[in-house]
Amino acid sequence: MTTECTLPPENPLEIPLPEELPAVQLPLQPSPDMVPALVAQVFEEAPLTVRGRLLEQLLSPLSLLSLAAVANGIFARITLERGWFPLQVSPEDANQVDAADVVALVLHVQEVSVQALDGLAAIIQASPVLTGSATAAMLLAILRKQAKARRPVLTNDFDPLG
Repeated sequence: MTTECTLPPENPLEIPLPEELPAVQLPLQPSPDMVPALVAQVFEEAPLTVRGRLLEQLLSPLSLLSLAAVANGIFARITLERGWFPLQVSPEDANQVDAADVVALVLHVQEVSVQALDGLAAIIQASPVLTGSATAAMLLAILRKQAKARRPVLTNDFDPLG
């Protein structure tokens, strides 16, 4: 029995390819659910102290009333128990929050203040545990891309007196 062995060509571009290759299209914008899912995954990977800082950043633009409507009011309860100013989420409180709660929170934050998500980058980059995470790297890349694509906010459009 003889087997025929063919060596790959020296130039990999010389490998014959089928005439019709399936088209691969990368999305220009990530799906609306991608950012909340990535934030939740990063949250799950983060140490408790970092989880608290991530939550503080996400909770900062929201009112108590809007927090009551998110994730069965867990964030409103945390805010009421700890005080609003300055908002500090303890590791114990952060431990009570699960990924589904974070997804709901991020979905709500995206509707209220997309800039609040930009602040997550500094928290993630300051954490040695998260800097080596592929999920965190993907989230940071998407946040940067979205920030560059966004028009800069020059004034407060929501201030009736401004």
